Parts: sequence; structure tokens; C-alpha cells
Amino acid sequence: MRFPFKKLSYIFLVVLILTFVGCQDKNKETKPEKSRPNIIYILADDLGYGELGVYGQEKIETPNIDALAQNGMLFTQHYTGAPVCAPARYMLMTGKHAGHSFIRGNHEWRERGKVWDYREMILDSTLEGQHPIPSETVLFPELLQKEGYATGMVGKWGLGAPHTDAIPTKKGFDFFYGYNCQRQAHTYYPVHLYKNENRVHLNNDTIPPHTKLAEGADPNDPESYKNFRLNDYAPDLMFDEMMGFISENEQKPFFLYWASPIPHNAIQAPQKWEEYYKKKFGEEEPYLGNIGYFPHQNPRAGYAAMISYFDENVGKLVDYLKENDLYENTIIMFTSDNGVTFSGGTDGEFFNSSGVFGEERGRGKGFVYEGGVRVPMIATWPNHIKPGSKTDHISAHYDVMATLFDLIDVENPLETDGISFLPTLKGEEGQEKHDFLYWEFPEYGGQVAIRMGDWKVVRQNLKDPKKEPTLELYNLAEDPAELKNVADENPEILAKAAEVFSKEHTNSEVERFRIPLIENGLLSAMK
Repeated sequence: MRFPFKKLSYIFLVVLILTFVGCQDKNKETKPEKSRPNIIYILADDLGYGELGVYGQEKIETPNIDALAQNGMLFTQHYTGAPVCAPARYMLMTGKHAGHSFIRGNHEWRERGKVWDYREMILDSTLEGQHPIPSETVLFPELLQKEGYATGMVGKWGLGAPHTDAIPTKKGFDFFYGYNCQRQAHTYYPVHLYKNENRVHLNNDTIPPHTKLAEGADPNDPESYKNFRLNDYAPDLMFDEMMGFISENEQKPFFLYWASPIPHNAIQAPQKWEEYYKKKFGEEEPYLGNIGYFPHQNPRAGYAAMISYFDENVGKLVDYLKENDLYENTIIMFTSDNGVTFSGGTDGEFFNSSGVFGEERGRGKGFVYEGGVRVPMIATWPNHIKPGSKTDHISAHYDVMATLFDLIDVENPLETDGISFLPTLKGEEGQEKHDFLYWEFPEYGGQVAIRMGDWKVVRQNLKDPKKEPTLELYNLAEDPAELKNVADENPEILAKAAEVFSKEHTNSEVERFRIPLIENGLLSAMK
């Protein structure tokens, strides 16, 4: 039987049209993915504002991180949402400032038992981790997942314990490798890390954080410190897993959150970098662990070594991106979770770790003065961010979510306290500005700070019954180190800050995060 030619032509035409339409639909699905940039967000841990070469550091060498600034933009007025680890990470991930946040301080969830006992945690994983964020809390990586991004995290989590719904793989990350628990991260040679939801056991002995030198050990003998340099160095392992995540997701847009534990104490660094700085700095007094963490024979050399090792890995990451044609379509942001610490053998004054803001206890980590909350911030994105540019735009971690959704041209469905700084990154007009930045921190005596333009109000001792609450006002343009309190001379500024406080503060859902003088309404007038 002869097949009709017209019928055959008709079928061929239909198939051709359907094939063309199918290709068009496929292109519609894949084109947005291919056109969207990869996003790498690097969060250092306790890195001071002045600890990078591009921010004035003269002793610690950071050529690869400096190169990010030379090829991109350096922010001079970027802030964390909180002066310690967990709340800073929560505010970054949710776009909330401290007056609206569920996590406002570090919370080790002590009611579970011996949470600070390292050996007990090894035996019982239910003792690990921090107070979990609520199950219904949406973090911005979950939204990036829905937009077709592969999402990965390596490093330190700190927002929820194992066996809860508040772990990375249940809060928006396809892949996780690192420390679930902040306390475990007090050693760089842990017994285990986590890969996704499971422990990965390492070839390290059980040396609990805060172990001192053996009784009678010679502090000038390198052998006395052998327990603090073991086999599997966690940052090495995390870097390798991170590069594996990138390699596996090169064909689609990816979001990588590199939450490095460096340079948080304890001081533990690769031998080659320690030797380099021992030659550079010369002999120094050993640190014997009298203010926490592990002893170290050459603490200044060890601390600098950690940062330069981190910098070296940033360089390796950038090289890989360039070698695999990923660099041109990748935006990299580099910052720190809070200011420099004062414990564990660190010597902020020697390094001038906070620049003009001060490094001593009370001025850096744990406090709402500039040294505790102003952090380095560098962004690079070829053909979008002008190389070697600098901005004094006032911004905060809780702006990142708004910025990223602006960047991929997606409406953000979440309420946020943040403002997109994409116009600043691209050198465009129309950058919206904050009327204020807000900090509320229940630890170290209870603190509040509000920045409005050049003015900054600071209140201390709000939970310490032995001390009188302070009322401080500084003009950061004239007094960036916050040394001259001009509160008595500017009642109108204090009144404006009181209005901000009254509007922005919400009572904390968690008792540990409540500040009595705030909750009782005694600060509403800021006097």
C-alpha cells in the first residue's frame, strides 16, 4: 500500500515543529542557569579589620586575598551583625539584624548535659552543636536551591546540633563538610568532622581543647607541644572537599559558603608556615595556655601562619577557577564573622589587628565597639566590579541576602533588614542607604549599639548588676576609635537613637538572649 506523500510531509512538519519548540523550551530552562554567576562567600573566623595587607597589615602576608581587592572592590565600612560566631552567622543567613533575630548570642544548649566535655561529645553526638534555629526558619541558600543553584558549605556551622532539623543539609545546603559544633572547632585536629549528616572519623588522638602542657614539660622544647600537632589537619580536609564540590558542579551555577574556622583559636598551623614566620619574627615568649585554648611555643608565628595558610588556599581556589574557565562568571565575597579575639595566645596589639579601632579585651571580639563589629569585606567579579575600586558605603552581613537576590534578578520572598549593595558593586547610581545599623548583644555584660550616619550610640553593662549601665555617643568621622564620649553634648542624637531602638527591638524568644533593662522598657528613652 502506498503511503500518501502529503500525509508524510504533514507528519514530518509536525515533528519538526515539536522538536523546535522542545529545543526552545529547553533553552528557556537552561539559559538562566548558564547566565547566572557562581557565588562564593568566604567567611573567616575572628579575622580582624586590620589583618590583611590591603587594610594596612604590615607583618602578616596575604597576597592572594589582597589580589581579590586589587581585582575587585574593597569596603571600608562593612559590618557584622554580631560580635561573636553563632549570631553573626544567623544574621548573615537570614538577613535579620539583632533586634529581630532568633539567635542573638552563643548558646551551647547546656541543659543537655556535659556539652563542654570533649570526650563525652565524642561518645554521645547528642551533646554536640549549638541551640538549634527553629524548623520553620528559612535561610537564603534554600531559596538559591529553588533557583537551580547547587549549594555547598564547608567549615563551621554553629546554628543547630546533630539530630535536629537545624543542620546544613536540612537548611538549604546540598553538601556539607566540616564542624557542626563550635566547641569542636576549638581544635584543628579533631577526632571527627561531619560529611552531610554523618561523622567522618579522622586519624587524630583525643586531645581535648584547652589541654595544657604536661606537668614538668619544658616550654622551650618543641617536643612538649607534640600533642597539639597531630595527623589530619581539618582545614586541609575541608579545602579538598570544597574543591570536590566545585568540580562536581561546574556545569550549573553553584553557591559555595566557605565558613573557614581560621584564624579562630586554638593556634595551630602547618609547619612550613610556622617556620617561615619564626624566621621572620625571631624568638618569642611561649604561650602556656593561661587564657584558654592550647599552648604554643611561638604564638605570634603560629597565628600569622594560620592566616597566610588560609590566604594560600584562597589563591589555590582562584587559580582553579581560572584554569577551568569559571572565574569570569564567579562573584567572590570575602569577609570575617567578627573582630579579632583577645584570648588563646593571640597578640592583636603586636599585629595591630584592628587598625585604628583597638585590639585589647573590651574593644574587639565580643563587644559592639568598631573593633568587634567592623570587618574586612572584599568583592570581586570580572567585568562587573571595577578592579582596584573602594567604597565607604555602610553595609552589613544582613545585606548579603538582598544583594544576592538582586544579583540573580529574583524577588526575595523573605522579610529582611538588609539592603542590596549591588549598585555599589557595579558602580551604578541609585544605591539605597541604611538609616541605621543595629546591634543587640546579650553577652559580655549585655550591650546595644546603633549607628546612624557618622553617629554611634553604645550602651554597656545592661545585664551586669555590679556595674552602672553606660550611655556613650561617638562621632565616627572625627573619632573612629570611639575614645571621646559626646553623649552629654548631643541629646537630639540620643533621642533619635531611642526612636530607632523602640521601633527595632523585639523581645527575644530565648531566655538566655534577653537583656533585663531592655525587656523592662527602661532603655526606650536612651537615658
